[in-house]
Amino acid sequence: MTALHPLDWVIILGYFALVFGIAYWAYLKEKQSQTSTEYFLAGRNLGWWVIGASVFSSNIGSEHLVGLAGSGATDGVAMAHYELHAWCLLVLGWIMVPFYMRSKVFTMPEFLERRFSPVNRTVLSAISLVAYVLTKLAVGIFAGGIVFAVLIPDVTFMGLDSFWIGSILVIVLTGIYTVLGGMRAVAYTSALQTLILVIGSALVTWYGLKALGGWDVLREVAGSEMFNLWRPIVPEGMNATWAPVKEAGRMAWYFNDNYPWIGMLFCAPIIGLWYWCTDQYIVQRVISAESEQEARRGSIAASMLKLLPVFIFIIPGMIAFALAKTGQNAMLQQTFFDGSGEIIRDNAQQAFPMLVAQVLPVGVRGVVVAGLLAALMSSLAGAFNVSSALFTMDFYSKFKPEATQRQLVWIGRVATAVMVLIGLAWIPVIQGGKGLYDYLQGVQAYLAPPIFVVFFLGVFVKRMNAKGALSALIVGFALGLFRLAVDTPVKLIDDFAYSEGSFFWIVSNTFFQYYSILILLVCAAVMYGVSHMSEEPDYARISGLTYGTVTVEDRAASRASWNKWDVIASAAVVAAILAAYLYFTG
Repeated sequence: MTALHPLDWVIILGYFALVFGIAYWAYLKEKQSQTSTEYFLAGRNLGWWVIGASVFSSNIGSEHLVGLAGSGATDGVAMAHYELHAWCLLVLGWIMVPFYMRSKVFTMPEFLERRFSPVNRTVLSAISLVAYVLTKLAVGIFAGGIVFAVLIPDVTFMGLDSFWIGSILVIVLTGIYTVLGGMRAVAYTSALQTLILVIGSALVTWYGLKALGGWDVLREVAGSEMFNLWRPIVPEGMNATWAPVKEAGRMAWYFNDNYPWIGMLFCAPIIGLWYWCTDQYIVQRVISAESEQEARRGSIAASMLKLLPVFIFIIPGMIAFALAKTGQNAMLQQTFFDGSGEIIRDNAQQAFPMLVAQVLPVGVRGVVVAGLLAALMSSLAGAFNVSSALFTMDFYSKFKPEATQRQLVWIGRVATAVMVLIGLAWIPVIQGGKGLYDYLQGVQAYLAPPIFVVFFLGVFVKRMNAKGALSALIVGFALGLFRLAVDTPVKLIDDFAYSEGSFFWIVSNTFFQYYSILILLVCAAVMYGVSHMSEEPDYARISGLTYGTVTVEDRAASRASWNKWDVIASAAVVAAILAAYLYFTG
C-alpha cells in the first residue's frame, strides 16, 4: 500500500485549516445575532451557488465513496439510475420550492403542521430524527473508517486501529465546526468541499484511465454488460423470472442480485422524490435561500452537479475492476479476485480509496484525500445540523415556548454535541454488523413512501385533510417497521433463516423495491379514503399551501421569480440525463 507523502499531509492540513477558518467566520457572524434563523438557516440569505454546492456536497457521502464506486466495480453503470435522478431536484425547484418559501418554515415537519396539523408534525419529526441517527450517521461513520483503513492501514493509537481512528476523527472534527458555525458553516464549508471533491475525484478518473490505457480499453475490459444501465442478464445455470420474491435457482431480471430492474424502474423515482423534495436533510439548505428565485436556482445548480457522480465515482470503480482484471495492478487484483478468478464483492467497497492509493502521484493524492474527507465531513455535518434543527424547533421549542432565541441556539449546539456522542457510541455496531450497508439501503425504501404520499398529495390535492395524512403516515411507517423487524434477524444474526415458503420468508425475500411500491399504494389509498370519509380541511387556513388554494398574488410572485435562463438551464439538465440513458443503454 502506498503511504501518504509529507506533501500530501501538508495539503490535507491546509484543507482542514480552510474548513475551520470558514467555521470560525460563520461563528462570528452568527454570534452577532444569536437567533435560531441565523443558526439553523444561515439567516435565510444564502445565494444560489452556495445552496447548489451545499446540496450536492451533503449528498455525496458514503453511498458514493463506498457504495457507488463499489457497485461500479461489481456491476458497472447499473446504479447510475440513482444519480440520473437529478431531475428530482428540478421537481424540488419548480414545484415544491414555492410552497416551502411561501410558508417560511424551519423544517419539513413544520410544513406538515401548516398544511395538516401539529400531530402530523410530531410524528414525522420523531421518525426523521431516529432515521437520521440510524442511517446517515451510521453509514457516514462506516465510510470514514473504511477510507482511513485503506489509505493509512498501519496507524494505531492506544490500541485503536485505523478504522477506529478514522471514524472518531471524522465525527469529532465535523462535530466541532458544526457546533461552532451552524448552518452557515455547513453551507459555506460544503461549497468549498464541493470544489475540492469534484477536482479531486475528476483527477482519480483521469489518472485511472491513464494507468489503464484509456476509455476504449475500459470499454473493452469491462464489456458491454457493465456499460448497460438496464443489464437484463441472468447468470449461467439460473432461470429468469419476473417474480417479486427471490427464489433459489431463479434470478429476477436485474441490475445486480438485490436490484430487479422492474422494481427499480418504479421504486427508485419514489425514493428520489422523497429524498430530494421532502427530506429535511436536503431541503434545509434550499429554504435557507434569501428568495424563491435563489432557492430555485440553487436546486437547478445542484441538479447539474448531481450528474457528475456517474463519472467521478462509478467510472473509477469500473477502472479499479479493469486494472484488477487485467493484472495491471497486483494490489487491486489481490483485493478484488479470489483464487478461482471470481470477484470478491465484499471487498469492492474499497475500490475508490484503493484507486487513490495506487494510481495517484504525490501531491495529487493529498488533494483527493482532502476531497474524500470533504465528502464524509459534509455529509455528517448535514446530518448533525438537521438533527439538531429538528430536535430544537420541533420538540424543544414546543416544550419551552417561552425560550429565547439565544436559548434555542444553545440547545441546538447541545443537540449537535449529543449527535456526536451517539455517533461515537455507534462505531462498534457499524464495525461488527453483518450486511449492514445493504440493510440500511432498504431502510430508505421503507421510510420514503408514506412521506412522499403525504407531501405530494398534500400539495396537489386540497381535499386531503389532517386525518388522512396522519393515517397514511401511521399505516406506512407500521408497514415499514414490520418489514424491518422481519429483516433484522436475517441481516444481523449468523445462520438465521425462516422456513422456506412461510409467511415471514416471503416477506423477507420480497425485493425491497416491490415492498416499497406496496407501501406507496396502501398509503395513497388510505390517505385518499380517510380524507374523503371525514370533513374537508379549512381552505382559508391552508391558503397558498396547495395548488388549489394558491392566490393570484402568490402566482404572480412565483412567475416573477424565474426567467428564460432558468428554463434553459433546466432543459439542459433533462437533455444531459436523456443523453446519459442513451449512451449507457445496450
